[in-house]
Amino acid sequence: MSPPPRRDPDRLFPSDPNVRAIARDLHQRVASAPIVSPHGHVPAQWIAEDTPFSDPADLLITNDHYVTRLLHASGVELSTLGVGGSGADPRAAWRTLAAQWHVFAGTAAGYWMEDELSDVLGIPLPLSTETADEIYERIQARLDDPGFRPRALLDRFGIEVLATTDDPLDDLAHHAAIAGAGLSARVVPTFRPDRYLDPDAAEFGRSVENLLAATGEAATFAGYLAALEERRAHFIRHGAVSADHGVEEPLAVELTPAEAERYFQQVLSGSAEAPVRRAFRGHMLLQMARMSVDDGLVMTLHAGVVRNHSTHTFRRYGPDTGHDFPRRTELVRGLHPLLERFGLERDFHLVLFAVDEGVYSREIAPMASFYPSVYIGAPWWFLDAPDAIARIRSSVTETAGFSRGSGFIDDTRAFLSIPSRHDTARRADAGFLARLVVEGRITVATAEAIIEDIVGPQPKRVFKL
Repeated sequence: MSPPPRRDPDRLFPSDPNVRAIARDLHQRVASAPIVSPHGHVPAQWIAEDTPFSDPADLLITNDHYVTRLLHASGVELSTLGVGGSGADPRAAWRTLAAQWHVFAGTAAGYWMEDELSDVLGIPLPLSTETADEIYERIQARLDDPGFRPRALLDRFGIEVLATTDDPLDDLAHHAAIAGAGLSARVVPTFRPDRYLDPDAAEFGRSVENLLAATGEAATFAGYLAALEERRAHFIRHGAVSADHGVEEPLAVELTPAEAERYFQQVLSGSAEAPVRRAFRGHMLLQMARMSVDDGLVMTLHAGVVRNHSTHTFRRYGPDTGHDFPRRTELVRGLHPLLERFGLERDFHLVLFAVDEGVYSREIAPMASFYPSVYIGAPWWFLDAPDAIARIRSSVTETAGFSRGSGFIDDTRAFLSIPSRHDTARRADAGFLARLVVEGRITVATAEAIIEDIVGPQPKRVFKL
C-alpha cells in the first residue's frame, strides 16, 4: 500500500471556496517568512551545546504536557511516559502513544504532531499500532543525523529570534556561548523572577536569601529591590528584551515604604499571614512594572493558571507536568494601580496573556485600545489551538484592531512544534483576513499588509527587537 499524501495544503482554511482562495494567497505571502519567537521555553543549553535529541519519546511525548495530560486522562500512568525523570522505556512510551492515537483526533496536539511527523521529519505514514515501530525507527534515524541537532534546526525552521526563559540567578553562560557561536538566529534570555517574588512559592525564603547573597545586598526591602535590579541589568547585558511574570491572580498593590519593609521581613521569615502575602505579591508586581519603566524590559504577564491542581501528581512528578488549569481572570480592577502609575508611560510595554478566553474581548482588548502601554498577548496555553486563535482574533479585532497585538507567541519547550505552531497561527489569521475581504470590510491590499506585518515587524516592535 502506498503511503498517503502529505498534508492538505489548504488545511485550516475556511471551507467557503471564495474565502479559501484568498486565504491561500495570503498564507503563501508569509508561509516561509522568518519565525520571530520572543517568548518560549526551549532550554538555552540545548543550543549552546547543540545537544542531540535522545529518542522519539523524549522529543515528542515526555516534554509535551499537551500530549502527556490527554494520555493521563485516558488511563496512562505518567511514569510510563518518562515524565518527571521517571526513566521509562522510550519505545514502550511511543507504542503507548500509537495505541491511544485516536484520542488526539481533532485536538491541537494531534494536529501539531501530524505536522511534525510529515513536514519536519518527512514521515507521511499515519501513526497506529501497526506503524509505531517503523515510525519510531525512522524518527531515530533522523535524530542520529547531525542535521537534526538544535542549531541546524534553527536554520531549517527559519528562526530569526528565539527567546528562552531563565532564572534570575542564571549566570547566562549558555547564552554567552551562543552569542559567540556565530549563529544566524538571535537567541535571547528572558528574566523570570516568580520564585523570588511570590511568598507562596516553594522555598521562597531560601530563594531570596540566595538572591541577596549573590548580589551582596542587605536583607532589607531596599536591598531586595536593588538585588533584583542588578540581576535584570545582568540579563540586559546578555541581550534580554523582556521580563516574564506568571501569576494566578493579576493583582497590583501600592504599599508605603514602611509597609513594604514590614511585609518583606514577615514574608522572608515565613511568619506572614495570607493577606500580607497577597499584598506583598501584588506590590512586587507593581515594582516589576516600575523596573520595566526604568530599564526598558518589556513586561509580559501570564495570568489565571491554577498550578499543581493535583497534589498526587505534583508530589510524584513535580511542577509543569500537566496538572495546571485555567480559572476566570479579572484584569481591569486588579491592574488598576499599576496602570494608574505606569499605563501612560511612553516606553513601557505590558503584554497581557490569559487562559480565560472571555477576558480577551471583555477586558484585554478594551485596555489595549486605550492604554498605549498595553498589548494583547497571543492566545496562550489552552487557547493556542486553531479554532481558539480564530475566535480570539475575531473577538478582539473589532475593539482593538490588529496593531495592538503581540504577534504570535509559541511559548513552548517542544522544539519541533515551533514551525507548526507558527504556521497554525498564520493559517488562522489568513482565514480571518480573507473573510474580512470577502465581506467588504477590508481590501485585499490591506489584508496583505496586515498579515506581513503581524508575523515579523509587529512582534519586533512590541518586544523592542
